Amino acid sequence: MSTSLSAPFKALNRLGLIPQIVIGILCGIAVATLSPELATSVSLLGQVFISALKAVAPVLVFVLVMAAIAGHQRGQPTQIHSVLVLYLIGTLVAALVAVVASFALPTELTLNTAQASGNPPGGVIEILRNLLLSAVANPVSALMNANFIAILVWAVSLGLVLRSASAATKGMIEDLSQAVSSLVRWVIRLAPLGIFGLVAGTLAEAGIGALLEYAQLLSVIVGCMLFVALVTNPLIVFLATRQNPYPLVFSCLRGSAITAFFTRSSAANIPVNLELCKRLKLDEDTYSISIPLGATINMSGAAITISVMTLATAHTLGISVDFVTALLLCVVSALAACGVSGVAGGSLLLIPMAASLFGISADVAMQVVAIGFVISVVQDSTETALNSSTDVLFTAAASRRGELSD
Repeated sequence: MSTSLSAPFKALNRLGLIPQIVIGILCGIAVATLSPELATSVSLLGQVFISALKAVAPVLVFVLVMAAIAGHQRGQPTQIHSVLVLYLIGTLVAALVAVVASFALPTELTLNTAQASGNPPGGVIEILRNLLLSAVANPVSALMNANFIAILVWAVSLGLVLRSASAATKGMIEDLSQAVSSLVRWVIRLAPLGIFGLVAGTLAEAGIGALLEYAQLLSVIVGCMLFVALVTNPLIVFLATRQNPYPLVFSCLRGSAITAFFTRSSAANIPVNLELCKRLKLDEDTYSISIPLGATINMSGAAITISVMTLATAHTLGISVDFVTALLLCVVSALAACGVSGVAGGSLLLIPMAASLFGISADVAMQVVAIGFVISVVQDSTETALNSSTDVLFTAAASRRGELSD
C-alpha cells in the first residue's frame, strides 16, 4: 500500500522543479476557483515559504560575499568592474525605456484606494542620507531587519580583512558558505508547495478582477520589462561581446527568471544563479561576488516600476512633464532602484520619492503605492525575474568580454 502511494510522489520528484511549480500553480487556481475557503487556509503554505526565504536571504548574502572576497587570491583577475558598469548601464536604460513607454502610452489611475502605510523618503538627498546611515548599521540588526546595504558593507569589509587569515579559517568560511547555500536550496525545493499556497490565497483574496482593473498599468510595466529583457539587454550584451546574445539571454531567462518570478526575491534566487553560472562555465572568482552583489544593487525592474507608476500619477493629475524632467526621473529611478534590497515589494515605497519631483504630495503618492500592492502579484514577480536573470546575463557578458580581450 505504501509503495503504491509513494509511486506518484517519486514520479513527481523526477519531473524537476519547474514542472512541479507549474503543477502547483494549476492546483492553486483550481482550489481558489472551487473552494475559496480552502484556498484561504492553504495560503499559510505560501506565507511560510516566503517567510523562510526572507529569513535565510540576509544570511546567504552576508556569508557568500564574505567567503568570496576572503578566498580571492591577490593578483588573480576578475571582471567585477565590467559587471558593475553593465549593471549601471542596464538600470539607466531600463528607466529610460519606462519613461518613453509612459509618454507613448499615458495611463490614468483611479486614486481612491485606501492609503498604504509606510515612510517613503522625501527626496534624493534624503535617500542618499538613508543609504549612508544604512551602510553603517549594526551588523546584527542588519541581518535581523534584512538591511542588505549594511550586510553588503560588512561582508565586503570582513572579507577584505580575512584575506590574510589562515587557510583553516578560510576553509571554515567556505564550508559555512556551502552550508548556507545548501539550506537555501532546501527551501527552494519547497517552492511548488509554497507557490500553490501563494496562488490559491492571492486569487481567493483579491480575485482576477483586482488585476483587470489596472490592466493598462500592468501592461505598460510588464511590456517595458519584456522589452528590456528581449531587446535592450541583448543589445547591451552584443555591444559588450560582439556575439549573438540570444542563446545566452534565453539560457538566463530559462535558468533564472522562472524561479525568481515565483520566489519574488533576488536574494533568495542567488543559489539558482550561482548554479547557472557554474553550468555556463563562468569564472567563479567573478560570479561568486557579482551575483550576491547584483541581488542587492542591480534593479532594472525596480527602475521601470518607479518610473511608470510615477509618470502615471503625474498624467492622472494633469501635471505636464517636460523631457528634461523625465530624464532626471530616469537618473532618480536608477539611483533609487540601486538602494532597493532584493526582497519582494522593495521598489514600491520609493515611488513617493520620485513623485516628489513633480510636486505630488505624499498622501497621493501613497495611494499609488497601495495600487502597487494590488498589482504586485504580477508586477513584483516580473520585476524580480528581470532583476535576477540580468545578474547572470551581465556577469556572463563581462566574463566573455574579458576572454575576448585576453
